[in-house]
Amino acid sequence: MTGDARNQSPIESPCINICVVHRAAGLCTGCLRTLDEIAGWGGYTPEERRAIMDALPERKALLRQRRGGRAGRRSGEA
Repeated sequence: MTGDARNQSPIESPCINICVVHRAAGLCTGCLRTLDEIAGWGGYTPEERRAIMDALPERKALLRQRRGGRAGRRSGEA
C-alpha cells in the first residue's frame, strides 16, 4: 500500500511543547519558528523544513538579548 500514512515516517519538527511567542522577535521561544512557519509546517517539503531547522540556531541569539525588564522600564522614569 503506497501512500499509506502508517508507513510514512513522522514529520521532523523542532517543537518542544513550549509554545510562547516572543512579541518583539516574533518567534516561539520553544522551537524558534515564526507563527507562519508553525502554521505551514505540515505542508512544507522535507527540504523546506530542513532549511528552516538549519536557521534556528541563529535565531536563538535574538531571544537572548535582554529587553531590560523592570529595571529597564524604571530607568526611563523621571
